[in-house]
Amino acid sequence: MRAIWKGAIAFGLVNVPVKVYSATEDHDISLHQVHNADGGRIRYQRRCEVCSKIVDYEDIDKAYEDDGRTVVLSREELKSIPAENSHEIDVVQFVPAEQLDPMMFEKSYYLEPDSKSPKAYVLLRRALEDTDRVAIVQFALRDKTRLGALRIRGDVLVLQALLWADEVREASFPALETSIRISAQEREMSAALVDSMAADFEPDQFTDDYQHQLRQLIEAKLEKGESLDTEETFGAPAAEAGSGEVIDLMEALKRSLEKKRGGGAASGEDEAAPSGKTAATKSTAAKAAPKTASKTATKTATKTPSKTAAKSTGTKAPARSARKQA
Repeated sequence: MRAIWKGAIAFGLVNVPVKVYSATEDHDISLHQVHNADGGRIRYQRRCEVCSKIVDYEDIDKAYEDDGRTVVLSREELKSIPAENSHEIDVVQFVPAEQLDPMMFEKSYYLEPDSKSPKAYVLLRRALEDTDRVAIVQFALRDKTRLGALRIRGDVLVLQALLWADEVREASFPALETSIRISAQEREMSAALVDSMAADFEPDQFTDDYQHQLRQLIEAKLEKGESLDTEETFGAPAAEAGSGEVIDLMEALKRSLEKKRGGGAASGEDEAAPSGKTAATKSTAAKAAPKTASKTATKTATKTPSKTAAKSTGTKAPARSARKQA
């Protein structure tokens, strides 16, 4: 695992340096969006609605709209908020675990001691064990101030991110507000059904059937040859330089064709270009071809009264010939 954040648990006058790791991971198969006609990837661009330009990520700020007015907030302004820069997990109180509503649970993180001696870490863990309580904490992570609970899992402290109280909706359904009569016999039968299905929860017994069947479908299509060679069909993927620019299918195919034509196209451009640099390149190429007709023809031509004629008749043709032979 790789730590996503470093900080310290502030526990009274005790500071417990820790590394923070994501405790969970997603194993779902990642699927792309493609055009059903040719399999081309569908990509999204960060395009400005005002100037229509594709915007680099580093040129993007955030904004808040309120009653027809938009307030733009730069990265520097957001970083200036004190809570954003805090690397403390501040313990504010210790509460009984049963008082935490599971509806408030969000993401879980493992905490690893980040000091030469884990004594302070173990001390906090033992305090939670002895009192049978969890620590309510506040911390900042990924542009957001969060509420959390410190609890124990085995020998490890777990930071459980919690939703704020106003983020949990209240359920109000009119159908449940009316009085519903249930007979004693119905209650007994439902209780008997529950007893017949009673068991200890073992997470390993359960699997994600959809992901398993999706994997089988993909493997079956691969075995039947119902797939495309990605690079051969669409060209090598463009390097993601963070510019937000996307090379579409036609552009990728065009570049692939130009690359395959290679030297032929370059030669045509050299012959058509009248500039002095091009002429110098040709002359150098002609001299660099030893023991060829180009060198002999050049020496013979330079003895004539007209140097210009020598260049126009004696050098060009053999130079082209030398390139073709090469």
